[in-house]
Amino acid sequence: MANSFVRYTGDGNTSAYSIPFSYRSTADLTVTLGGVATTAFTLNAAGTTLTFNSAPASTVAIEIRRRTSQTSRLTDYASGSVLTEEDLDTDSTQAFFMSQEAIDDAGDVIKLDAANFQWDTQSKRLTNVADPVNNQDAVTKAFLSTNLPNITTVAGISSNVSTVAGIASNVTTVANANANIATVATNISNVNTVAADIAKVITVANDLNETVSEIETAAADLQETTSEIDTVANAITNVDLVGNNITNVNTVAGISANVTTVAGNTSNINTLAAISNLGTLASNATNINTVATDIANVNTVAGSIANVNTVAANNTNVTTVAGANSNISTLAPISANITTVAGISSDVTSVANNNTNVTTVAGAITNVNNVGGSIANVNSVASNLSGVNSFAERYRIASSAPSTSNDVGDLYFDTTANELKVYKTSGWAAAGSTVNGTSNRFEYTATAGQTTFSGADSNSAVMAYDAGFIDVYLNGVKLANADYTATTGTSVVLASGASVNDILMVVAYGTFQLANISIKDLTDTPAGFGTAGQALVMNSSANALEFANASSAEVYGFATSFNPSTINITVTESGGKYVIDGVSQKTLTLYEGNTYVFTHPSSHPFRFSTDSGNTSAYTTGVTVNSSTQVTIVVASGAPTLYYYCSSHSNMGGQANTPVPSNNSLSITTTNGGQDNINAATYATFDDVVYAATGFSWSLNSDGHLIATI
Repeated sequence: MANSFVRYTGDGNTSAYSIPFSYRSTADLTVTLGGVATTAFTLNAAGTTLTFNSAPASTVAIEIRRRTSQTSRLTDYASGSVLTEEDLDTDSTQAFFMSQEAIDDAGDVIKLDAANFQWDTQSKRLTNVADPVNNQDAVTKAFLSTNLPNITTVAGISSNVSTVAGIASNVTTVANANANIATVATNISNVNTVAADIAKVITVANDLNETVSEIETAAADLQETTSEIDTVANAITNVDLVGNNITNVNTVAGISANVTTVAGNTSNINTLAAISNLGTLASNATNINTVATDIANVNTVAGSIANVNTVAANNTNVTTVAGANSNISTLAPISANITTVAGISSDVTSVANNNTNVTTVAGAITNVNNVGGSIANVNSVASNLSGVNSFAERYRIASSAPSTSNDVGDLYFDTTANELKVYKTSGWAAAGSTVNGTSNRFEYTATAGQTTFSGADSNSAVMAYDAGFIDVYLNGVKLANADYTATTGTSVVLASGASVNDILMVVAYGTFQLANISIKDLTDTPAGFGTAGQALVMNSSANALEFANASSAEVYGFATSFNPSTINITVTESGGKYVIDGVSQKTLTLYEGNTYVFTHPSSHPFRFSTDSGNTSAYTTGVTVNSSTQVTIVVASGAPTLYYYCSSHSNMGGQANTPVPSNNSLSITTTNGGQDNINAATYATFDDVVYAATGFSWSLNSDGHLIATI
């Protein structure tokens, strides 16, 4: 990470950019957009954020760089002058910043990679590169783009290039035989003819290379007076016939012994030839063999041929039975049940005619089983069916009030209002109070001539009331009962239509009845009454009530104190100043007795002194935990302190050390007269109160004592 510059890329929207490095003066900042210097920006008070007057365009390169003066010294020491910390800091800061900038500049160039000693551009592009000349010159994108078509062409025939490269020696040979290639080219038609029948040419060439060549032998035979080849040629028809039937000839040759045997049995062969069914028998040879193997059964069947004929006459049924063999096997063991079913065939027929219902019942068999398991209850309902029917008439569920068969005492659950209602002489009303609490208010804005008001009001509240427990106001004036009708519990009907924009206000009151019970009937209370002047109080186990004196004389002794705590504070640096809680050089309040842990940058050690010039270090209760942390336990009577950076001047501020207010309270009582307070304990009290029992005490934020009954 660079210590003297930061780079960003514009996006067309962002105008504020962070400055993560320190600098001595804004004059040392150089800002460029796309390599061009600009001053069209402002800095925040801390100097840590730079804001451009207008957001840099998308992809524009943004650089914010520190350039500490390298041509003039910021500090010039004079002989005999006072050497101050500020002068030393300024001088060392200039040298420090210049070394950082030199290191950043050295690291911002092409350099050798330590891993292989090759040039490393550190993931950056090279620009303004000349076209290559020598073999080892770098190639630019423009150069490649110019030669890309040729490269693409070669890439498209890469396999051919690889093939040619693999036969480089042959290519050289062909090049050296250029004259022969020209001759072949001149006679290319003959070459093509030979190439089309190259297999035969190769065969002839191979034969001529043999010790005894068939081609040479044939040529010699053709030169004889009586040539065997000529003889074969003259009988070529017979030769073709034998050749076309060579498979049969080979077969006969393989069974020559059998042919001889057949020739010796010509009479039997003639007998077989006279049998017309011989072909049929031959095609059923397998079945004949099977019959022969089971000849005993064949004889048995022959002895019952009449039965066989009967079965044959019922061939269709036999086939059906055979196809249902597995079912027959299943039915055989339950023949008694089959007989039983046969005896109730009419019932079976009835069930079959109600197949749809049977299927429906089967689909709900779980419910059927549940009913069966509770058949006693089902029988009870059946025995009291008139009562069940009566309940059905007394209790209904609907989205609106029933208008027929209404008797006083009937109930219906209103699914719209989600409440139970009862039928009274005045009509349907909520079984309990419709109003949740003491009252509800509904407000409606009338249209011209409107008489009925119901449903959601101007505040989306849906009207609901108990009949007889509402007040109705029109434009703030309460209406008499004769001016409206309100019996449904959900609507109000005016006797006369309202004017447009009139305000109708309905106040619905909750209805309830106070319980009248004896205190002795309450749970967790004594069975009997206490004595005069006693009251119910919580017992010592805090699990029940008991009668006891309402109060007694009590002494309360109070001792207040301060309970110290530990506070962690993070310190940062910006613009050469300490920043705490976002405030530069904040004035701190460090209470006596508290422990404060300061975490700070390692380059800016955080210390305390008793003067603003930081010449007298304060170390009482101070512990330097590490290069980034210091702790101070503020001693009693500590002076006003000043915090500062031990490496740089003008970074710190003031730290006040007031005495804290008491934040802890200790209470000692006589516990309703059961405990005593001795003189020594009494002397430690900061305050004493004499009162009755039953008070609780606390301290408010100002340290004042608060009593609560």
